[in-house]
Amino acid sequence: MAPEADAVVVGAGPNGLTAAVLLGLAGLSVTVLEASDTIGGGCRTAPLTLPGFRHDVCGAIHPMGVVSPIFQKLRLTDHGVRWLSAEVPLAHPLDDGRAAVLTRRLDDMRELLGRDGRRWVRLLRPFVDHHREFFADILRPIRIPRHPWLMARFAWLGLQSCERLQQRFADGPARALLAGNAAHSLLPLSAAGSASFGLVLAVAGHAVDWPCARGGSQQIVDALATLARAAGCVIHTSTPVRALADVPPSRAVLFDVTPRQFAAIAGDALTAGYRRRLQRFEYGPGVFKIDYALAEPVPWRSPACARAATVHLGGTAGEIARSEADTSAGRIADAPFVLVAQQSHMDVTRAPGRFHTGWAYCHVPHGCDVDMTERIERQLERFAPGFRDVVLARHIMTPSRLQAHNANMIGGDIGGGANTLRQFLLRPTPRWNPYTTPHPRLFLCSSSTPPGGGVHGMCGYWAARTVLRRVFGRRPPL
Repeated sequence: MAPEADAVVVGAGPNGLTAAVLLGLAGLSVTVLEASDTIGGGCRTAPLTLPGFRHDVCGAIHPMGVVSPIFQKLRLTDHGVRWLSAEVPLAHPLDDGRAAVLTRRLDDMRELLGRDGRRWVRLLRPFVDHHREFFADILRPIRIPRHPWLMARFAWLGLQSCERLQQRFADGPARALLAGNAAHSLLPLSAAGSASFGLVLAVAGHAVDWPCARGGSQQIVDALATLARAAGCVIHTSTPVRALADVPPSRAVLFDVTPRQFAAIAGDALTAGYRRRLQRFEYGPGVFKIDYALAEPVPWRSPACARAATVHLGGTAGEIARSEADTSAGRIADAPFVLVAQQSHMDVTRAPGRFHTGWAYCHVPHGCDVDMTERIERQLERFAPGFRDVVLARHIMTPSRLQAHNANMIGGDIGGGANTLRQFLLRPTPRWNPYTTPHPRLFLCSSSTPPGGGVHGMCGYWAARTVLRRVFGRRPPL
């Protein structure tokens, strides 16, 4: 067992490491316990296919990472993180050969989306023009907003379903572009609040970017670990925590785990009512993921797709809606919405010589291990004829394999819990400070707390601020 510390962090994903850094910078002694033999959680890079190919095991493209206030304050770019951009953040091909494109310059959309261009610009302009204020308000627990008029507008729009919001647009490309972004919520597009995901990701693309990290997503957590160790934190890998008895003595423990896992670890240290609420926490759908080693770039029919960091494969907004509705209802989508990332287009370190990597996943019902390879590759062939001819090797991760890789991905849920409106607003349970628990020494800091999933570290940041004030009576250093 590790020696006594002021604080212990359980889990060395982006949130756990961010919390450790903040606590260490405040002058506390901090021990981090990670069950896996490597740090990173859902933010790791590994040679999954052939020698010389580096694949992002889970998170790959990081719009929330590049806008994260705490990552900016920590200056990750001074510690090995180099953000790399494609010519455009996102492309969404259609069957007629066109592609809807999300550009970094909002005003370009006036021409690219035809008669919907002005509507698109008018919808997003307030948030893009004030994106720093916007992201500072949404990447925090729900409180009285610092920018009330901006956030009132976002609430009015974002609490709608995507299907309702997309009625603002007359043509297929704009509707498909919004639907593909909203589908990152893993919600039916008819669900209240699904529009918010479409808006946030579009704003990030226009205001900043959808970049990848040079060398792989592992660089982000490696930079956080460097900062943590420089602040005096000690990180132990291959150290699972199954009960509170596995945690060394400390004045505070922060758990980068999901609510049900926390309930199992803490047991009777929590009140019965709070433990029951944690056990009712809902997990979301899973994902089925394929990493590819490619002989050459994906042979997209639309040239716009070759210029993009991310490509959404789903056809029309209606097709995407059907796919996400099937997944949420526990059915296998025959034509699933597929998310593709092309890191090697931006990052020459990902593959040797002239070769390339591919990264693709689709949504599946929670815990469903049905092989989706054929369905995913049908979608790839639909928009990139001849794709299978350039595949050198595949590596498949089902929901159960994702959970084995990262225990927080229960049933393949990559978002820390279902994004239903109630659970997203009140995650993990209704509580004024969601990072606290009835036990004064135990705290939550995972993506099951606000502001939710994504590689941004903000759950760990807000949890650490809570610990510093409540347990140690100290002002946060950042």
